[in-house]
Amino acid sequence: MSDLRARLRAVPTLTGTPPEWDPLQAPATPYELFVDWLLTAIDGGVTEPCAATLSTVRGDGRPSARVLILKDVTADGWQFASSATSRKGQELATSPYAALTFYWISLGRQVRVTGRVTPAAPEESARDFLLRPVAARAEALVGRQSAVLADRADIDAAVKEQQDRIALDPDLVAPNWTLYTLRADEVEFWQADPDRRHVRLQYRFEDRLEDTWTKELLWP
Repeated sequence: MSDLRARLRAVPTLTGTPPEWDPLQAPATPYELFVDWLLTAIDGGVTEPCAATLSTVRGDGRPSARVLILKDVTADGWQFASSATSRKGQELATSPYAALTFYWISLGRQVRVTGRVTPAAPEESARDFLLRPVAARAEALVGRQSAVLADRADIDAAVKEQQDRIALDPDLVAPNWTLYTLRADEVEFWQADPDRRHVRLQYRFEDRLEDTWTKELLWP
């Protein structure tokens, strides 16, 4: 263990190059700043900039996390999609609060979003489903995410069956496919500093009707 500890301590950290940023000039809402940071990551060639860690809570109170893809962000919140019968879908049905974490290593930037998650209307979820590639739709139509798999060969047969169904009915939608929106009540923007004097700006939701937020700098 001592050798591993030494090797871990030797691994470089905070290797990114943060862009110029003045948190005192940040916009009134976190959505605007997030989109600006996201587009900076995309334009800067960050690998998979839309990937985020979604953290939910199990029925026994234990945390559960996985990486997924951001679908959109609007004044209503951050959107992602999944089957309602998946593990994350079941956990959100039990406790509708979650967190999304984005980390763009090459920019030395991190964003943490927490709030309540709400499902979209069925027709909106269906539109999202039909925008997915055929292979992704076929896998979702199988509907066995997180179930125990006895043989990997079973995947090929099950997906092939659903691909054949899609070929006959291109508008086929998985009945449990759900587009979710995380309506944030707190968003933190974190920018790295090599001397650990990280810049942290937190937005706290104040009034949903007026869409007003309180901005505060945080200690590193």
